[in-house]
Amino acid sequence: MRLIVFSIIICLLLPLDVSAQDRPRHTYSWVDDDGVKHYGDSVPAQYADKPKEVLNEQGVLVMQLEGKKTEEQLAAEAAAAKLELQRDLQHRADQALLATYISVAEIEMHRDRRVELFKAQARVTELYLRNLSRRLTQLKEEAGRYKPYNSDPSAKTIDPSLTEEIGETETSIVRHKNNLKKFRDEENRIIDRFEGDIQRFMIIKGIATGSQSRVTAESLAQADPE
Repeated sequence: MRLIVFSIIICLLLPLDVSAQDRPRHTYSWVDDDGVKHYGDSVPAQYADKPKEVLNEQGVLVMQLEGKKTEEQLAAEAAAAKLELQRDLQHRADQALLATYISVAEIEMHRDRRVELFKAQARVTELYLRNLSRRLTQLKEEAGRYKPYNSDPSAKTIDPSLTEEIGETETSIVRHKNNLKKFRDEENRIIDRFEGDIQRFMIIKGIATGSQSRVTAESLAQADPE
């Protein structure tokens, strides 16, 4: 009975032992702090972060394991990734630019239309500001007949509604001046953006920049008769 049990145990363990022997054995290679190369079935803990090589039973290199990267290496990889992203974004922008326009003249036409929208808004705002300024002058002239704007002891106290209208007019002037500045800033931003598109389009198409700069300046001058 004991012999039978022992035979069964041997049979169960034998496949495991054979399979363990069939597994390929790897050897690791690493370099210590003195530059000496070592080989072994495992890498000492103090060299775990260093680059390593994995060799098969015949001593042939089958894999290279990178070590822990330094701060300089990580920074260099981050910079390279950022540069690659910028190149990808520029490529996409170039493709969109070429798909949208067929010539510099078309870009300038689109620019001039956009610029004219903000010029029109600016003209309307300037006209409204002139009207507000005239109205404010009239209100202050009227308020000058009353206290506290008039030092005459016999002058009447100003009507609160007149004071309120003066304040509202002044507030409206400030608001429209801010709007006017926004319109002009947006106009300049559009001009700068389209100028960048024009320059990039010319680079892609291999167009000389000298003659085109003169044409662009003339186009802007015609779009802005002031």
